Amino acid sequence: ITLFGATWLGIPVSTTHTITGAIVGVGAARRISAVRWGIAGSIVIAWVIAMPSTALIAACCYGIVALFS
Repeated sequence: ITLFGATWLGIPVSTTHTITGAIVGVGAARRISAVRWGIAGSIVIAWVIAMPSTALIAACCYGIVALFS
């Protein structure tokens, strides 16, 4: 569902997102308690933190390069 929603919205999705979603989906299809929701939550938090962090690092690198060129 997440993959189809992201595709419909035009949001790029990595293979990591796809594989993780598939693993959680298969676990939830067996039974909801089969999924380790604490770990799944940690993965989602990591995804949310990763984008702004990489943007900040890229901006810092750009600033350093622009300062010396």
